Amino acid sequence: MKKYLIFYALTVTLLLAGALRRHHAETRRLERNRHALLSQIERYRTKEGEAAASIEALQLRCREFERLRADDAERIRRLGIRLRRVEAAATLAAATGIDVRAPLRDTIVRREFAAVCDSGRVAAAVRFDTVRRFGWRDPWVTVEGWIRGDSVVCRVGSIDTLRQVVHRVPRRFLFLRFGTKAVRQEIVSSNPHTRIVYAECVRFVK
Repeated sequence: MKKYLIFYALTVTLLLAGALRRHHAETRRLERNRHALLSQIERYRTKEGEAAASIEALQLRCREFERLRADDAERIRRLGIRLRRVEAAATLAAATGIDVRAPLRDTIVRREFAAVCDSGRVAAAVRFDTVRRFGWRDPWVTVEGWIRGDSVVCRVGSIDTLRQVVHRVPRRFLFLRFGTKAVRQEIVSSNPHTRIVYAECVRFVK
């Protein structure tokens, strides 16, 4: 009988210890999420001058993600991916702004049109128009346009590469590093004209 009581006591102790551990882990997760929601995006420049941003990641369960990010969850489903197989989901918004000053150049444009002769026949005719052209480019942005009369035609092309890294931030005590204080997402843009205006990272936890 005594053996059963000892076994029962040990079992109950282990179950309580496991429950307390899970409760402590859940409390820490919720605290990290609260801190992540209150924190602002941090913008900075890398040593190479690239625009970068840092944001703390949310840690959500599938059901929480479906409730809090219903549109994103539906978008993931439309891709044919089950939520329980997703490791992380990230959302990013960036804006590219640049002030351009380019000289105007005169350009001759050859135009063909149909003209009616005195005899009533339709013949092809050629006319040359002068339009003003401007252009500017660097390795990331190309701007070109034409001014004709009272109208402007402009074409702007922009190339950017966004690199994202999700990493663990350890706790610190003196010179020691241990555990996990937070999970952060780093985003780096290769286009110096780009400004990262919004970022969000959600990690799925079981």
